[in-house]
Amino acid sequence: MTAMRFVDTNVLLYAVSTDSDEAPKAQVATEILDSEDLALSVQVLQEFYVQATRPGKADRLNHDQAATLIESFLRYPVQENTVSVMRAALETRRRFRISYWDAAIIEAARAQGCPEVLSEDLNDGQDYDGVLVNNPFRDIVQ
Repeated sequence: MTAMRFVDTNVLLYAVSTDSDEAPKAQVATEILDSEDLALSVQVLQEFYVQATRPGKADRLNHDQAATLIESFLRYPVQENTVSVMRAALETRRRFRISYWDAAIIEAARAQGCPEVLSEDLNDGQDYDGVLVNNPFRDIVQ
């Protein structure tokens, strides 16, 4: 069995972007989402909704579009927000001096058994005690 990879919010957002400047990242994100070895969390889905429907965003989604996409993302295993994930995130936040929200991503990935997080926002190549961050967009020149 292949190890699961955890997807951060930015992958989902790039996959639905219609911004021509983000087209190369959109292609990479779409290819990632075609994989079956992915997992995400309720936090990622919540962040996706908030950012995708944000007022002032040029390619903003309406509520129904975002909700439909979230339903489609439920094809992947989803880590719920739990007390144990929260406590672990608090410790990871303290230990690695990262934001709580980034620590919650790391700990949701760990709870899902994912040794890898695909994220543009976290430190590429950083190993958070067995959870490695990989920026799938690092080779894209902007």
